[in-house]
Amino acid sequence: MKKFYLALLFLPFLAWSQSKSIVLSKQTLQDKIKGGWAGQTIGVTFGGPMEFRYNGTMIDAYQPVPWYDGYLKKTMLENAGLYDDLYMDLTFVEVFEREGLDAPIASHAKAYAEAGYALWHANQAGRYNILHGIGAPASGHWKNNPHADCIDYQIECDFAGLMSPGMPNVASKISDKIGHIMNYGDGYYGGVFLGACYTLAFVSKDIPHIIQEALKTIPKQSAYYQCISDVVRWHKQYPNDWTKTWLEVQKKWAQDIGCPDGVFAPFNIDATVNSAYVVIGLLYGQGDFTKTMEITTRCGQDADCNPSSAGGILGTMLGYDKIPSYWKQGLKEAEGIDFKYTSTSLTDVYSIGFKHALQNIERNGGKIVGDHVYIPIEAPKAVAFEKSFDGVYPTQKIGVGKVLKDEYQFEFTGKGFVVRGETAKWASTSNHNFDMEVYVDGKLMEKAQLPTAFTTRRHELTWNYDLAPGKHQVRLKLLNPVEGQEVRMMDVIVYDSPGKKLTDAQFYRLGNLH
Repeated sequence: MKKFYLALLFLPFLAWSQSKSIVLSKQTLQDKIKGGWAGQTIGVTFGGPMEFRYNGTMIDAYQPVPWYDGYLKKTMLENAGLYDDLYMDLTFVEVFEREGLDAPIASHAKAYAEAGYALWHANQAGRYNILHGIGAPASGHWKNNPHADCIDYQIECDFAGLMSPGMPNVASKISDKIGHIMNYGDGYYGGVFLGACYTLAFVSKDIPHIIQEALKTIPKQSAYYQCISDVVRWHKQYPNDWTKTWLEVQKKWAQDIGCPDGVFAPFNIDATVNSAYVVIGLLYGQGDFTKTMEITTRCGQDADCNPSSAGGILGTMLGYDKIPSYWKQGLKEAEGIDFKYTSTSLTDVYSIGFKHALQNIERNGGKIVGDHVYIPIEAPKAVAFEKSFDGVYPTQKIGVGKVLKDEYQFEFTGKGFVVRGETAKWASTSNHNFDMEVYVDGKLMEKAQLPTAFTTRRHELTWNYDLAPGKHQVRLKLLNPVEGQEVRMMDVIVYDSPGKKLTDAQFYRLGNLH
């Protein structure tokens, strides 16, 4: 009789759990979180030697990619900078750990902007903006950040998915705040989509289903959605040959119009294309860890970050214990090592990540009863539509190749420009700040500060996408030259209206225009 009354007491909860939740044991949940963190660590280590060595081409099957016992520990100790996929994630995890899950966006922005690690592309442009008074989300907007569509938040979103098991919309809310520190538009969507893949990998072992459901978080009118939809379609068309899908992606989606380093160049760090490679690896890998690592890496371009994302998602789906022993060889030796620039190791984040996931589940309608974790079911919803480089398109690349000693002037026809250049050297310890005035058509457009320290440098010297269409004159004036330091100008990228976009033949022919 006592058991009967106890059952009656639990009936309302059981009905709630069966209709509105998915149930995991704590052990399973923790195993999956461990698998996610371990999987991305394995992936970035494996792909590291291939990073941007193969741009616009696949890595041939005969090209070996090393993997052996002890390689993980060796790489973590000797090539710590490779792990930006991890220490960037952990920067935000550590803020949540210090300040709670409601930590303000300003805390996350400050932590990453003031961190000691080197950054590139959207991350570095966002850091510069934060340090110069342009806070999030403006710091990631394409008019303030020429790298807004780059891969950066995509490689850092793992934490958002891993702390939101089965809850893609909860992960999207986290990404909306943190992802806009450094990205916008398709660059932001890369993190939203892969973050959603992580959340769904907790509750499904069907990779095509995970990808289709995660894609529902992305607005259908975006290029990102269309590209990933194409990959899904091509996979169905060519189910046994990933290289055919790769070629279709190359033909339709490989032209980068945003990143100044990728325009008129085979280099492509755009989130859309690199996400496509992650999806190719997951779909054609069919749940096999080795096939997934090999295919994702051999797609090329950002060939360490992409297998890191694929490995993290697959590791979450499989769980730590079911990652093949071949890929975990040497992992135990590496798990206790703090990632550089952090005070957190894999062992630490296995525990911290589990704690944050439980907290996030409870605060979003889930329940924890004994060893059972009841995760609320939610249908993925699309985030807001946003588009980078709206109304502009690259039409010309003008070689410069000069040092700015006092003044430099150039003319162009269009509605925008980016001046690529550099003031910092990798090993430089200088902390001089150049001051440069930029005049457009005789009027002062900005007075820019150009640090010589690599960690705080401005990624591009100057840019403007908002000019009236027509002829323009730009003058750069250096106010405080200093002996031993240089402001190098590489080239100028000209933008005009999309209606004036070039044919493919013109586009590639202008790549070396001087």
